[in-house]
Amino acid sequence: MMKYEQHGEVALLHFDDGKANAVSNDLVSAMNQGLDQAEKEASGVIIFGRQGRFSGGFDLSEFKKGPEATQALVNKGAHMLLRMFSHPQPLIAACTGHAIAAGALMLLACDTRIGTAGDFKIGLNETAIGMSLPVFGHELASSRLSKRHFTQALIQAQLYSPDDAVDAGYLDLVVPEDDLKQRCIEIASQLAELPTKAYAGNKFDAREQSITRIRKSLG
Repeated sequence: MMKYEQHGEVALLHFDDGKANAVSNDLVSAMNQGLDQAEKEASGVIIFGRQGRFSGGFDLSEFKKGPEATQALVNKGAHMLLRMFSHPQPLIAACTGHAIAAGALMLLACDTRIGTAGDFKIGLNETAIGMSLPVFGHELASSRLSKRHFTQALIQAQLYSPDDAVDAGYLDLVVPEDDLKQRCIEIASQLAELPTKAYAGNKFDAREQSITRIRKSLG
């Protein structure tokens, strides 16, 4: 599920479940394990998806087990996203392909998002599949998406190409697939040189209102 690599001061968490890289119980556990290790051994973190798929969203096979299993997984996923959003170190997403629903929320929870060029879709499709975004989804979207795209992206379920996702606010940069890993390491290494205490403090201050709202919604 997860491979941990270290490049200088940068930890790379490479997620690959061989399928959709769904936000499952296993992925949440692996993410927490990886972030724990990174806080001890690194100064910056890259979250790297599998080829063609960053994440396809929550694990629907878990949802089929019923309301209790669904709520349990969504709750775990929400805590994971909150942890990513408030992580004290620079957190970079290497978006290797499609990022839909909770996969798109993972992008919004990261500080810098580098995508690979290609015929990929990125966005929040909840309206299209008859679902409402919970508080944590709304807060991440409000915090990171372009105001010009907000209605189209969140309410109207628009899915974006990687290039258009930059304008919408899901990504910050798009690079060729062969350059993705090296470019992410370069950016993460530069950010890892910043004082961690100041980085963490300014991140929390900038996001405090959203973090507080998400925490209250989770109980």
